[in-house]
Amino acid sequence: MSASKSRIKMRPPRNRDSAEVSFDKSWVILSTAMEEMYRKNASRLSYEELYRTAYTLVLRKYAERLYNAFKAFVAEHLCAIVNVDLAPLTVGISTTSAESAISVVPTGHTTSMTSRVNGTENVNSRENGQRFLNSVKAQWDDHCLRMRMISDILMYMDRVYCRELQLPLVYDAGLSLFRDNVIRNPNLPIDLRLYSIILDQIHLERNGDMVDTAAIKATVLMLESLSDDKYESETVYSRSFEPLFLSSSVDFYRKEAEKLLAECDSSQYFWKTERRLVEEYERTTAYLSANTETKITKIVEENLITRNLPAVMRMENSGVLFMIENNKFDDLRRLYRLCNRVDPDKTELKSYLAERIVSQGLRINDDALQDMKRDVSTTAATEKSDITSRQNAATRAAFKWVESVLSFKELYDRIIDDTMNRDIQVQTATTNAFSVFINKMDRASEFLSLYIDENLKKGLKGKTEDEVEATLDRAIVLFRYISDKDMFETYYKAHLAKRLLGGRSVSDDAERMMIGKLKMEVGYSFTTKLEGMFKDMKISKDIMQEYKRYIGEIDQRYGSRLELSVNVLTSNNWPVTLANVSEHKCVYPAEIELIKSSFERFYKKRHSGRSLTWNPNMGNADVTLRFKVKERKREHDLNVSTYAMVILMLFNDVSDDEFLSFEQIKQSTLIPEIELIRNLQSLAVAPKSKILLKEPKSKDVKPTDKFCFNKNFESKLRRIAFPTVAYMNKTETESERRDTMDKVEQLRRYQTDAAIVRIMKARKVMEHNLLVAEVTAQLTSRFQPNASLIKKRIDAMLEREYIERSADNRQEYHYLVSSVLEVANKLTMQA
Repeated sequence: MSASKSRIKMRPPRNRDSAEVSFDKSWVILSTAMEEMYRKNASRLSYEELYRTAYTLVLRKYAERLYNAFKAFVAEHLCAIVNVDLAPLTVGISTTSAESAISVVPTGHTTSMTSRVNGTENVNSRENGQRFLNSVKAQWDDHCLRMRMISDILMYMDRVYCRELQLPLVYDAGLSLFRDNVIRNPNLPIDLRLYSIILDQIHLERNGDMVDTAAIKATVLMLESLSDDKYESETVYSRSFEPLFLSSSVDFYRKEAEKLLAECDSSQYFWKTERRLVEEYERTTAYLSANTETKITKIVEENLITRNLPAVMRMENSGVLFMIENNKFDDLRRLYRLCNRVDPDKTELKSYLAERIVSQGLRINDDALQDMKRDVSTTAATEKSDITSRQNAATRAAFKWVESVLSFKELYDRIIDDTMNRDIQVQTATTNAFSVFINKMDRASEFLSLYIDENLKKGLKGKTEDEVEATLDRAIVLFRYISDKDMFETYYKAHLAKRLLGGRSVSDDAERMMIGKLKMEVGYSFTTKLEGMFKDMKISKDIMQEYKRYIGEIDQRYGSRLELSVNVLTSNNWPVTLANVSEHKCVYPAEIELIKSSFERFYKKRHSGRSLTWNPNMGNADVTLRFKVKERKREHDLNVSTYAMVILMLFNDVSDDEFLSFEQIKQSTLIPEIELIRNLQSLAVAPKSKILLKEPKSKDVKPTDKFCFNKNFESKLRRIAFPTVAYMNKTETESERRDTMDKVEQLRRYQTDAAIVRIMKARKVMEHNLLVAEVTAQLTSRFQPNASLIKKRIDAMLEREYIERSADNRQEYHYLVSSVLEVANKLTMQA
């Protein structure tokens, strides 16, 4: 019998003989030929004669007997093959694995295997198993070839009998007979031995051994070729072997997970998990069914990733936090890939990263506040400390907080970019986490404004335009997270005012660049007043040029000893501390009053109808200090605040040894007490610049102190700049911060009132909850309003009769007036 024999095409022979045909004689001819096929002597057979014999039987209505006789003949020979050829090879091959799995796995379902084959690791057992697989595969190949030959001679029966009665064709019936008499032999469970051998071979390979993948592949192809007897759409592989394989895999990977958790750190766990996924993919590609790949992958993912991911991520000294802190980017990439496999939303990863960000961020907040308190208290305890040192210590803490937060943010940005493919979902989660801890820092707005102030005063000196922009962009990153942007605006205006009035900006271009970036973030309305401040400074320069010409030509009564420089500021643009002149009273010396009057006359001539109010709080003065010493004359040029200049000039009229009490200075100058204390500290407490002497000696200024001029003052410097509170980039004290908060809260009430009026004017009628929601939406860009504030302002609008409640629905409001003017007229009439 030739293994390469092709299918024979035959036509039905002519019916030459109408005599009675004997089935038994004809079957002897056919069965004898089939015997020769099983003996591999088919080359001597006459296929035309055999075909004619079978054709005649079908034609004489013996098709059913022929079909049954064929099946019985094949079944008998298959049973003989099992008993003679295969049974001896099963000695020493256990079915424990398969039987155990079958006992716990319903058909079509997967669960955990309860035991494994004992001794399968033994070399002899492995060789016996491979020999058995090869023998079964050889019998399968021979059987398929014989069935093709037999189907050739029984072709007419296939065409007429089997198709009409929808019975399996000869070849297909032969495969089913192989399944029932060989694979599922009732006396010798070949299938269980096959399954057990394959499972053990897979187990060995999973543990690092080499196996005969070709034999397994051939066996799997055989199982896939055999349809299931109950489910024709499925195969023996899919109905019988695959559930056992998946069941054993569940058991293996549960134990594997326990082993890895006990022996590996996070990095090793993720690496081995990913390796297992690759191995299973390669295994299904090499010798299992491609349809099994998704199922086994799901088992690996479920047991090694889904169930243990939280625990592995939180491992001490190796988990995600360790990876982040030690730049283990390869491990983080692997973690992201594994998370993405089991959860496209990355829920666990996002939750962990957000948790870590908030935790570490709150630690940064606490450290900054502790550093500020510690530095200030340490500096204050030092004998040589002064107000400048203490304020600089607080500023350093603020600067450190901003840098820590920005570095922290840049680290996570780099991680997301380099290891997580810039995943939008992860970015959103981390952004929200940063927002949480940044907005829990009460001083966030103040610290950020100080950071920008420090850079715009001296931090950007010598940098290129690109470097300047990069620095400002970093500040904008933090600005985006701050929810109370109106608080930031308050601090930024105050610091900008000090830079502009003190001439301390590193460059106007950098200042305008920063304002432009703020405008892009929050809109034109946020920066209108900031731009107005720049406009005032430009106009002031033009005014001073005109004033100098005016002095030179007309008004020279103030003499040549004094030179005046004035910044004319629009009160609405500048910080409240500047606009509120009542808080900054001062009695100027006569010489100063003379030059003030000169400027007022000049200004009112050109701008009739405008009023000028002087604000010494942000001013400064250059004062020459002359000492009458016999051996030599000494002079020093002092740069002090306007208040300090007024205080010093009081001592022109007293002798060197004469003291002025705190109360005398206060009554003579009318300087507000808090400002007086600060300026006296600057003049009398700082160790290297004690222009005044204080009694009693202490670091603090009290109303009971008294002061005299220090005639023995000496310094190596001709020009001395006195760092005054007004110009220092300092953090606020608690009382100052409370004042700032009160002012901001007042502004928020005004803004809430304006939003309510705008909305009601446009809608006319609105329900309470909708009004609150819309007011919240309008104010969110400046601060986070709470419902209680909005409700209070709605009540205020009701009292002032901007709106009224509906008579039918107490939760509904109606707009009453169309303009503030009408309200004013109405209030006037009521009055």
